[in-house]
Amino acid sequence: MPLRLSPTFREHLAHTDRPLAGMWVCTGSPLVAEICAGSGLDWVLIDMEHSPNGLESVLAQLQAVSAYPVTPVVRVPIGDVVTIKQVLDLGAQNLLVPMVSSRTDAEAAVAAVRYPPRGTRGVGSALARSARWNRVDAYLEEADDHVSLFVQIETAAGVDAAAEIAAVDGVDGIFVGPSDLAASMGVLGQQTHPDVVTAVQRTFDAVRAAGKPVGVNAFDPATADAYFEAGASFVLVGADVALLARGSEALAARFIPTGPVAGRASY
Repeated sequence: MPLRLSPTFREHLAHTDRPLAGMWVCTGSPLVAEICAGSGLDWVLIDMEHSPNGLESVLAQLQAVSAYPVTPVVRVPIGDVVTIKQVLDLGAQNLLVPMVSSRTDAEAAVAAVRYPPRGTRGVGSALARSARWNRVDAYLEEADDHVSLFVQIETAAGVDAAAEIAAVDGVDGIFVGPSDLAASMGVLGQQTHPDVVTAVQRTFDAVRAAGKPVGVNAFDPATADAYFEAGASFVLVGADVALLARGSEALAARFIPTGPVAGRASY
């Protein structure tokens, strides 16, 4: 019997009546990815750009989260056609391509996820998990239905080009990255600087005017709430590594005495 693939993130966004909340999965651990997948959040982002993830670890995490009602999105490290091809062949159905600052960048990303003649994706579905080794009927002909593409605007130039980027056929949504955006605007580390927030809102307005969903990264709950209220359709509200870091710090603060000899053993 032919196999059916999961609905894409594009489809989830199109059929929900509320914004979707998700979290980063950055440890490279399938176990941690599975824990996060069972949390009740709507989506998880498996990150290859700033995390110790390669093809094998991404595959293991996709397999680990597949048993849960959560949508996995994979952020590739760069909009490289070979990397995108390999990640798609692993069975990733939802991609986020970082550092897209122009219509040309967006068009290149679209071409990389589409088979010829409309794109440049290499054909290897008989060998790959993407088509479940040719167990998904008509995968090649219907591949566009099984893949959703989101691109990340995180530079001042990208903000200026947001309307053109969002208008590209095949771009299913835009994700705004305030951290790199702040850096490109000369306020490194100040994601909530008024100028950065204004630039994020400009991007929201341009993308929504183009009829596409827009999302953003916001670890601070108040900031996340503000972006939801401003029209974000999907927001990353935390990260596995950040939760572990802050949680372990809280334990240390609770149980380790303070003072000049804190942490020193007595003999």
